[in-house]
Amino acid sequence: MAEVQAIKKHETIQLIGHLLEMRCSKQMADIWNIGLNLALRISDLLAIQFDDIQGERLIVKEMKTGKQANIKLNHKVLMHIQDVRAEYPQHIYLFQSFRNQQSKNIKPRPLTRRAVTKAFALVGEELKLALGTHSMRKTRGYHLYQNTKDIGRVMKMLRHSSEGVTLRYIGITQDDVDKDFVELEI
Repeated sequence: MAEVQAIKKHETIQLIGHLLEMRCSKQMADIWNIGLNLALRISDLLAIQFDDIQGERLIVKEMKTGKQANIKLNHKVLMHIQDVRAEYPQHIYLFQSFRNQQSKNIKPRPLTRRAVTKAFALVGEELKLALGTHSMRKTRGYHLYQNTKDIGRVMKMLRHSSEGVTLRYIGITQDDVDKDFVELEI
């Protein structure tokens, strides 16, 4: 599996959302738009149940780390969630699978990671980008770092314990550090 990177241009971020909706489904575009704003791993994002949303907060236990994520939802995410809820009031999961929905004996399940990976890869191929499910989390971290230059805030948002891991994760390379030394003359 190819390593995915943060999407650095805002126009490309918007284009990805548009292409996901056009080529795949509105649900895939919602995953992209909501995922960018929550910075969760895909397993945690897909497992969100409407019961996990309490007012303007999302409270979930991360599967990988066991850490609790308590995220204040921004306006854009709240609007997307309200739209999904209005369209599918009977759903348990925010990103519920539509497979076997006619069968009464099958318990509702979230959309699979595999389906999302396939949709993202399709759009990534079209744009010649290594686009994957982790792109949302990395993109959020990258843009927070660019806006604040505060690696501590990015670490806290991503719930990382090492600055080095976070810098590599969001795609800050030695070339970026070298450029900062050259461009900032005191």
